[in-house]
Formats: sequence, C-alpha cells, structure tokens
Amino acid sequence: MEPIPYFDQFFGSYALGLTQLVYFLVSFLVTYLVGTKVVIPIIDRVLGKYDLEEHARKPLNKIIKILVVFIAISIAFGFAGYGNFLTSLATIGAAATLAIGFALQDIIKNFVSGIFIFVERPFEIGDWIEWDEHKGIVEDISLRVSRVRTFDNEMLTVPNFQLTNGVIKNPVAKDKLRVKFVFGISYEDDIEKATEIITEEAKKDNKILNQPEPVVRLSELADSFIGLKSMFWIKNPSRSDFMKIKSDYIKNVKQRFDQEDIEIPFPQIDISGQIETK
Repeated sequence: MEPIPYFDQFFGSYALGLTQLVYFLVSFLVTYLVGTKVVIPIIDRVLGKYDLEEHARKPLNKIIKILVVFIAISIAFGFAGYGNFLTSLATIGAAATLAIGFALQDIIKNFVSGIFIFVERPFEIGDWIEWDEHKGIVEDISLRVSRVRTFDNEMLTVPNFQLTNGVIKNPVAKDKLRVKFVFGISYEDDIEKATEIITEEAKKDNKILNQPEPVVRLSELADSFIGLKSMFWIKNPSRSDFMKIKSDYIKNVKQRFDQEDIEIPFPQIDISGQIETK
C-alpha cells in the first residue's frame, strides 16, 4: 500500500500508518452507514411483513446492528491492509464464539426457537395449548421463554425449545372445534332410541353447530355397557365455552335418558363359587 499523496512529505515515516488509519476510518464509516441506512431498514420491513410484535423486533434489530458493526470492522481492516491483525482477530473471535456458544447453548437454542414461534405462529397469545402433561392459556411470548397460565391459575415459564421440539396441541387454532363424548347404555336398552336422544339434545343446543351436523357412532361393546360416541362441533372455541357446552349437553342427555328409562350402567363384578366351613 502506498501512502496518500503528500502524507510522506508531512509525516515522514508515519505516512503509511496514517494512510492505513484513514482507509480504515473511511471504509468503516461508509460500510456502517450503508448497513444502518439501507440494510437494516430493509430487514426491518421484511420482519414487519410477519407482523412481529415490537418486543420481538427490538432484540432482532440489536443483533443485526452488532453484525453490521462487525462486518464494517472486518471490511475496514481489509481496506487498511491490516491483514495479519485481521487474521489474528478472526482466530480470537472464532475461539471466543465457540466458547460462548458452548456456554450459552441453551439460551441460543431457546432464542432460535422463539424466532420460529414468532415466524411460524403455531400458537398466539390468548390461545389454549397442550403439550406433554401441561395445558393452559398463553399469556406472553418472548424470544427465550413463553408464559402459560394453567387452568388452576398457576403461571408456567416455559423455555421456547420445549414448545418447538415436541407436539403442541392447539384446540382453538381454528374457528371450529369437534367435541367427543362416549355415553354408556345397558345391553337391554334400545340402541336406536338412545342414539336418537343423543342426537336430538345436540341439535336443541344453539351453541352446538348444525353444520357439520352432530353424529353418533357405536364405539365399543364393553363388559357392562354399550358405548355410543357423540361427536359435535362448536364455533369460536375457548376453554370456558368448551367446558360449559360439554357439561350442559351431557346433563341434558342424562335427564332424557332418565325420562325414557334408559340406564347408564356402572361396572359390575359377578362373584361365584362356594364357601366351605369346617
């Protein structure tokens, strides 16, 4: 690299070093300005298309700004001719990144999972979700953890990786939910009559949809009862609506069974044999 014209006349042996410093500063400023004024706004608009909340976009923007600074420094070192120093810096940076990665692998794993949740939207705030042995309402979603309020009003702070590494059940993701319940009747009762009652009570309830229409299927022949599975749909499901609608429906069917003398049997055990006395 040649010194900037006239630098050698004024600075002598320091001319080359000052030339490298000028190249470094100018190239750094140009790269940094291009990154902050052009690249970052473009990325921000792309993130905006996914409707990410503000609390999710802020940390992403900070990470992008750090990357812009790092890239600007790397390019500036190259233009300034600091090749050996840049190589050393890259080696140190790679080693540091590896060490930090091992130390923070759980945080990074949850952070990446948080990004997937925001982009893919398997669930949203206010949704009722179920995973493993847990269930509840999503209260908050951050880039590292999500907070879920259980139906017992307990707050669970769940690492995002747990919510992306397994099966998540979201019963309220769609505008309709199918509800199922098995009614047991005795072997002496009329299956057709019981089926008719179960269907009629579903059609009477204005909270249960007529389309798709409720259906009843013979589902099992157990030891002490015949199982009739009722399947019906409700609109705009939430936990409170779901539980109340199901409870009211079961109660109405039970009352009709009582009126029509249809028995809901309980398990029975027949014991036979002889007792010997001496």
